Amino acid sequence: MPAHPAAEMHPSLRPSAPLTQSLPEQIAARLSECIVSGAYAPGQRIMEQAVAEEFEVSRGPAREALRLLEKDGLVMILPRRGAQVTNPSIEEVHEIFDIRAMLNGLRDRLIAEGPHRAELIPALERDIEKLAQTAATPGPGDDYIDTVLRLNRLLTQAAGNHRLQTILGSLAVQTVRYTRLGLSTPQRRQQSVRNWQSLLQAIRAGDGDAAERIARQRVIDSRDAAVEHLRAQAG
Repeated sequence: MPAHPAAEMHPSLRPSAPLTQSLPEQIAARLSECIVSGAYAPGQRIMEQAVAEEFEVSRGPAREALRLLEKDGLVMILPRRGAQVTNPSIEEVHEIFDIRAMLNGLRDRLIAEGPHRAELIPALERDIEKLAQTAATPGPGDDYIDTVLRLNRLLTQAAGNHRLQTILGSLAVQTVRYTRLGLSTPQRRQQSVRNWQSLLQAIRAGDGDAAERIARQRVIDSRDAAVEHLRAQAG
């Protein structure tokens, strides 16, 4: 395991990219992408000095970035040992996905019953068609997952409820981490795309009850698959 994981950061996450948030927030965002993508393994150490050197900053912003990651549950800061990537937790999966099931159900009901749903249909059709094209592709399904995340951002913004958007945004990092586990096989992705197609039909029809039910089921299916994956890893 590398002693300085920050030195292995993907080029797209390097400090040459524009910084539009505070420096610690941008560093934390880029490190979190490495964690949720699996570039940093559970248990791997992320040293404050290595982060500072990678981003060419003082240790203050690096330290604050690691604290932000700890707040998101992605690392645990140990005295005199630096930060350590946390292990995905079955308990956390249940907590996060049970909350998301309720919130996504509310979100998709608001969209289906809202006056502007027709304006959303073309974008939904385009992305759901892309899901159908990539669902069966072997491998971890990065393209599929990226499209799912984009769809969720689109729906969250379209719901028109700013508090709901804020709450879902606060779960974003953990959601990405576990969504990758929940959609890690072609079989799961094919199940997922059928759910998205059903949601599209419900939104077209203005059926809020169906949209809420379908959204909740989609999240529960992802939760159960993530839990199964973690149990299999634990042996």
